[in-house]
Amino acid sequence: MPWLSLMLFLPLLGACAVLAIPKDNRQAIHVASLATSALSLMVSLGLFFAFDRNNPGIQFAEKADWVPAFSIQYSLGVDGLSFPIVLLTTLLSFLSLIASLGIRERIKEYFFWFLILETGMLGVFTALDFFLFYIFWEIVLVPMYFLIGIWGGPQKEYAAIKFFLYTLLGSLFILLGILALFFGSTPHTFDILELARQNQQFSRTFQIVVFLALYIGFAVKIPAFPFHTWLPLAHVEAPTPVSVILAGVLLKMGLYGLLRVSFPILPQATQWFLPILVLIAVINIIYGALVAMAQTDLKKMVAYSSINHMGYCLLGIAALSPTGFNGAVLQMINHGIITGSLFLLVGVLYDRAHTREMTAFGGLGVRVPIYTGLMTLAAMASLGLPGLAGFISEFLCFLGAFPVWKWYTVASVAGIVITAGFFLRMLQKVFMGPLNAQWGNLPDIRAREILSIAPLTVLTVALGLWPRLALDLMNQTLIYLSTLIQ
Repeated sequence: MPWLSLMLFLPLLGACAVLAIPKDNRQAIHVASLATSALSLMVSLGLFFAFDRNNPGIQFAEKADWVPAFSIQYSLGVDGLSFPIVLLTTLLSFLSLIASLGIRERIKEYFFWFLILETGMLGVFTALDFFLFYIFWEIVLVPMYFLIGIWGGPQKEYAAIKFFLYTLLGSLFILLGILALFFGSTPHTFDILELARQNQQFSRTFQIVVFLALYIGFAVKIPAFPFHTWLPLAHVEAPTPVSVILAGVLLKMGLYGLLRVSFPILPQATQWFLPILVLIAVINIIYGALVAMAQTDLKKMVAYSSINHMGYCLLGIAALSPTGFNGAVLQMINHGIITGSLFLLVGVLYDRAHTREMTAFGGLGVRVPIYTGLMTLAAMASLGLPGLAGFISEFLCFLGAFPVWKWYTVASVAGIVITAGFFLRMLQKVFMGPLNAQWGNLPDIRAREILSIAPLTVLTVALGLWPRLALDLMNQTLIYLSTLIQ
């Protein structure tokens, strides 16, 4: 059974179904969208139980000739690097669709583009042919542009255009890198795994040039300094469910590209670039945290904290060790879960108060106790409190990086202190002190909102107490990946 193809194209089938439903039939649009996304999630959960934790190689592989004249294949597969991100993608997509039930304008188009987006994201993480990978990479760009540009905030057009131009420019560099690898390989191939096996035939100069081209494209998505400027505006202007996907999944595409493509195919260039990469990691960590500290808008604060957290991932992969790789990939998963929760919770407050300014609130802990508890737990997880998901992944990133980059790792620890500062300040301003009379009748979180947030809250605690739930999936693959680069 082609399980990956089924999981991949179920949301596309849902998008086609949505097109066939009259735009006034909101309930049918909601049912078709949620059902197909839920089925895709169920397939991924089924694969979770069938996944062989002791096999470092590709599993559930599917391969067929697509354009034989140019060695292009329809090739799918997952391993310990990609499968945890696939699980994250199907989960966050489904929960974001639940959160999208509050959308009131042009819902037919909204759910159509959202389901296309889910297909594109899943395709990026399952494609093993470079041509197919690039198609899915570009597919993601279009629905995200419309989702921000039509359903976003006051500056939605500017945010959408800036996002589009940044990512399109990065994609062009990726395309150049793909073409260089195709014509530089013997025999010519787009097979990502075969290119990794052929890596010794590429000269050092060739590797460096191609690595830089690919890095620019991947760095835009991470986003790594100085390619980060599109992110805060896109987050602030995007509707809440789209912000969840943007932070939870899209930011992982760049890091995944480095680990799947750049590192194993271009090992000499990777070694050459490491001092630059670790410096960028430290800048991301400290700069992201400092700018987040300066924000008074809740959504902007969480957006800049994402730049900070992606810095930990870069620090982990710069170690080129199984420990660092495990920390980085686990941080990708934990960041998606925790930041997804934070954006959903900020959206809940904004829907009621129509403001995200911290100074506009005060004393909400008495008025909305359930909401306060959920927000506090998510904030504590994001700042790395032991026992919650964020701690173990950051710890592994530091543990992996310290033997190789001692002083960079020491400097990066400052990011944890600053992160604790701005999250604790947020909790104090919004939830503590006397209740602002303006919010005396503010309702607590509703059942539908809890439904979209509760699974992420449970995972935040579960992965904090039992990180093996995720680490067992990825460990063998990441050990093998580290040997390819040495």
